[in-house]
Amino acid sequence: MPTILLPASAAAFAPRSDCNVVLNTKAEPWLTATLKRVNKIKRPLNSVPQHTRCLTETLSSANAIWHLCSLMVPKAPESELRTDSNPLVEALFNYQLIHVEAYVVHVDMVSQNEVAFKLTSDTIESLVEYHKDIFSVDTSAKTWTWSEKEQQLKKLQEEFVQAANKFVYRTNVHALEGMEEEGAGELLCGRSDEVRAAITGLYVPLLPPPPRIVDVVRPTPLLPSSTGAEQWWHSQHMQVMHPAPVEAWKIIPSSPSPVSSCDSNPHMWTSVGVHDIQLPSPTPSFSQPYTSAAYGAPQYYSAPAYSAPVTTSSFAALPLPSMLTQHQPCSTTAGLSAFGWDRYQEYAMPYATAM
Repeated sequence: MPTILLPASAAAFAPRSDCNVVLNTKAEPWLTATLKRVNKIKRPLNSVPQHTRCLTETLSSANAIWHLCSLMVPKAPESELRTDSNPLVEALFNYQLIHVEAYVVHVDMVSQNEVAFKLTSDTIESLVEYHKDIFSVDTSAKTWTWSEKEQQLKKLQEEFVQAANKFVYRTNVHALEGMEEEGAGELLCGRSDEVRAAITGLYVPLLPPPPRIVDVVRPTPLLPSSTGAEQWWHSQHMQVMHPAPVEAWKIIPSSPSPVSSCDSNPHMWTSVGVHDIQLPSPTPSFSQPYTSAAYGAPQYYSAPAYSAPVTTSSFAALPLPSMLTQHQPCSTTAGLSAFGWDRYQEYAMPYATAM
């Protein structure tokens, strides 16, 4: 995009000077008709230099002020406005019009084909006064108070003064068709709405500082070596799941084993005297052993028809295990149950192991 060059008169705080006009090698017919219409004195317009001279003198006159748009703004801050039941009365007493006026500083019909307008000093003064006395008060009342609020408000006003003095409106060169006598004119074809939107955009509200970021305090995670409540219950659970080991000779089998200790020492029962065994007093009543689904086969247990009290004389009448080894191996439990040795083993084994 080519660089847009403006004359020195378009700079901020620059005084008004003659308009800068650059025309093409051939004058446009609409420009010739416009110049003939606005000039009371008939001037020759037969060449491009004559068009340039006539247009420069017309736009550089003191009366060549263009009306760009009008802004309706409050007369006082919002807290001081008058309240009335009639909206027409409120509009008359509470609002005013600021007429945005400008003058032409540059006409380019060669490269950019545009015309540039700069605001007059009276318009800039009116916009700055409204910003300072009304707009700043309203925007300050709508924000909360902090330590640097007044400094930010003054800075906002200074920035608006700079923006109003730098404001230059550029549009198509055909806007000159709205020119009237003595070089004055008015924007046509909806260009006033563009200027109104641009001027309104210069009024920037006062923005408070962003909120401070508060550090979130997070709880310290429990390390593996910490002794928290969850770890304590976990250790207790682990102790229940894994009990302390016991000696193998103290374990009493709860189910018949395929291999018995009688195979390794067949004369173990001969050294144990039957009369040396002391039965608990009173003698516990015998109950039928529990039969599970896995060990409910009849070859392991035989249901007795009746239950009789067990005495020492009953044990004396029973043969010893060493006598049974001649007929059937000790590993077979069915032979012991036939002679009642299953009941003998149930009561005698705890006492034999304890001895």
